[in-house]
Amino acid sequence: MTCTVGWIKKINMPYIKPDDRMKFDDSINGLVDLLGSSKGVNAGELNYVISSVVWELFRDKYSYSEGNTIIGVLECVKQEFYRRQLAPLEDQKQEENGDL
Repeated sequence: MTCTVGWIKKINMPYIKPDDRMKFDDSINGLVDLLGSSKGVNAGELNYVISSVVWELFRDKYSYSEGNTIIGVLECVKQEFYRRQLAPLEDQKQEENGDL
């Protein structure tokens, strides 16, 4: 199973079935288009978008349990991004430039 959003089509996303992802893809692609820039990611804009989504979801079910779930998801997203995107880049640069 591969993700169908933008350039990340090659990435396996086993957490949600492909058919269930489709309802999000157009919105995600729209956000990526709005956030994307030849200058790179604008940290403030990305923070605003992520915070807005998270805060709205939390407001609908304001509880410690829901907050804890959201924090857990954000932490897993951070770790997964590092593991699957940054770590291979670091390995590549280590090959090119040598270790410490």
